[in-house]
Amino acid sequence: MKSRIDVDSLGKVRIPADAYYGPFTGRALEQYHVTGHKSHTDLIRAFVMIKRSAAMANMKVNVLDKKRGMVIIQSCDKILAGNFQDQFVIDSINSGAGTAFNMNINEVIANVGLRILGKKKGQYQFLHPNDHVNMSQSSNDTFPTAMHVSILFNLKKTISAIDILIKSLNKKAKQFSTFKKIGRTHLMDALPITLGSQFAAYETSVSKANNALKIASKELEYVALGGTAVGSGANAPKGYRKIAISELAMISKLPLKPEKDMQHSLQSKFSVVNVSSALRNLAIEINKLSNDIRLMASGPIAGLAEIGIPAVHAGSSIMPGKVNPSLAECMNMICFNIFGNDSTVSHAAQAGQFELNVMLPVMLKCVLESTDMLSNFVPIFSKNLIDGLSADKKKLQENIENSPVIVTLLAPKIGYQKSAELFKESLKSGKTIRELVLSKKLLTSKQIKSLLG
Repeated sequence: MKSRIDVDSLGKVRIPADAYYGPFTGRALEQYHVTGHKSHTDLIRAFVMIKRSAAMANMKVNVLDKKRGMVIIQSCDKILAGNFQDQFVIDSINSGAGTAFNMNINEVIANVGLRILGKKKGQYQFLHPNDHVNMSQSSNDTFPTAMHVSILFNLKKTISAIDILIKSLNKKAKQFSTFKKIGRTHLMDALPITLGSQFAAYETSVSKANNALKIASKELEYVALGGTAVGSGANAPKGYRKIAISELAMISKLPLKPEKDMQHSLQSKFSVVNVSSALRNLAIEINKLSNDIRLMASGPIAGLAEIGIPAVHAGSSIMPGKVNPSLAECMNMICFNIFGNDSTVSHAAQAGQFELNVMLPVMLKCVLESTDMLSNFVPIFSKNLIDGLSADKKKLQENIENSPVIVTLLAPKIGYQKSAELFKESLKSGKTIRELVLSKKLLTSKQIKSLLG
């Protein structure tokens, strides 16, 4: 493979001839063999937008000459159009504070720019990754900003996916509104409800969690750009910060604003932890829903068999005809993964020291993984499972009739003690509560119907 020699402050580095990255990235590739996954495409997009915005701001405050500034912008536009994506090679978990990834971005933009200028890759005297592309910036303010922007990009897809689930649950709530069934507490028979009200409750739970996620995401609109190394804004010229964030808001189409306390924005990851927590809480609600579906669909003979689930594929490699709640099981696993991701985010947030939290790459990887899984799978879960659920109205009613617990509804008329006696007798004799009450002439048929339906 042909190669070239690039030079940085540590010396010479051999780089593949066709690579647009430079010496810092070349060294990093030798160190960070971690997950086998490159950084997220939304992070690349966010970072390139930041570099473009910084170049615009630096030109406007007269610290970057127009020729270099416009070349940086052209380079960024080429990347944002989908070119050179294979040049962002750093693992999603890399150096503390994401310095390796920031430099990967800087070097690719610089080398693309050098080619625009008609120069060779690595001729950094004409366009330098640090001096020009990274001007007025630090990894310490650009990575947190890119972190917020990339999560906001991804949350749009996640929230839309959850809205699909909410609509599906709402449809089922209406469809099953007249399907009476036995409620359960402690996994034991309880008072009757409707299957529709059960799904309405699921809808409410998921809606509340989704709204909480939307609220949490608002904190991400405050960004650290311009804080540079420790939040003091060192080496960022006057006026740069306001212009850079305004440019970034315009190109990203996000309502971004400067964080008032720049030191806070570098040392604390509260806003990211808050979003991760909201994702976990959302996963808790969806996981509970998935568990209930699996239980209600258990059977077909020895389980509850209250609802029918659509067959998405054969359930067993050995048992013919078996249909498993595979999509609900997959959703369980996704939720468990989100719980683990949130735990990682929490630990990483606690690991910040003094003026900087350096654990950002792993935090971002976890949050984007959680949002990606929900964005990808929730629409499938909604369409192929929730929308296809069915129920046997007659069987649900029979379960109510055959459960002694409905005697609770008669207690106000016949008293607690008599109700308890009927409960025990129903279990022992196998007769329904309705049959026992009528045979003992405790209530008329009309009275029973008004109470039990």
